[in-house]
Amino acid sequence: MKIDGGCFCGNITFEADIDPEKVMICHCADCQSITGSAFRVNVPVAKEHITFRGGEPKKMVKTAESGSKRVQAFCPECGSPLYGAAPVADPPSFLLRVGAIQQRAQLRPKVQLWCRSALDWAMDVRAIPRFPKGQGT
Repeated sequence: MKIDGGCFCGNITFEADIDPEKVMICHCADCQSITGSAFRVNVPVAKEHITFRGGEPKKMVKTAESGSKRVQAFCPECGSPLYGAAPVADPPSFLLRVGAIQQRAQLRPKVQLWCRSALDWAMDVRAIPRFPKGQGT
């Protein structure tokens, strides 16, 4: 599936060809902290199937509970998370952040990972009242 996206301010953009069957939710505590939310939604893409344009992302390396290291890339201007990757000069693939993809409404997750860290309420939000727009908060 052809997708495009980028950061909130438009400083960094990308075009890619992804497999929508590989969209995943990660409930790990690191994803919760880094996103400031209950989980993160990702989709992998091989380096030969993505083109980045614009500015250079800011990168930091985090060490996961497993001990493996991952680069976290985000826009230095607006802070939008863009991808994760191996901490090497030329990563073979990227884990794109679905929130940065324009076609995100079409990317339904197929699997959930690190559910032992999931916030119990995040596993089912259907009963929480819904509003079509914000309610002044």
